[in-house]
Amino acid sequence: MPQKITTGYQALLDEANARVVAVSPQEAIELLPRDDHIFIDLRDPRELEREGAIPGAFHCPRGMLEFWIDPASPYHKDIFARDATFVFFCAGGWRSALAGVTALDMGLKPVVHLEGGFTAWVKAGGAVDRRA
Repeated sequence: MPQKITTGYQALLDEANARVVAVSPQEAIELLPRDDHIFIDLRDPRELEREGAIPGAFHCPRGMLEFWIDPASPYHKDIFARDATFVFFCAGGWRSALAGVTALDMGLKPVVHLEGGFTAWVKAGGAVDRRA
């Protein structure tokens, strides 16, 4: 017998979008060269290979985010201890919104996410590194 879902993905996304500030692709393009913003690519490695990456973005597969953020974790990555605004992105903006809530709940601040994700970035003319 199938389980009954009590909170659907859309409700989770609505809550995430209410809590995590979204930046437009145009805003993100302007933020990329700044040292006080770190772009975090949450996409699967196959997506990077297939579609390329935002130059200089740090790749953190979504499944590792909590472990890499927490300094008590044996998998912690120092990049998450930096004093910067973290710009999360995925392919379309859904995973990054949900990841943003998780990061905020863990105490990582400030966190924003790229509205429309990598797809919107490309459509807006953002730079793409095809060597990913």
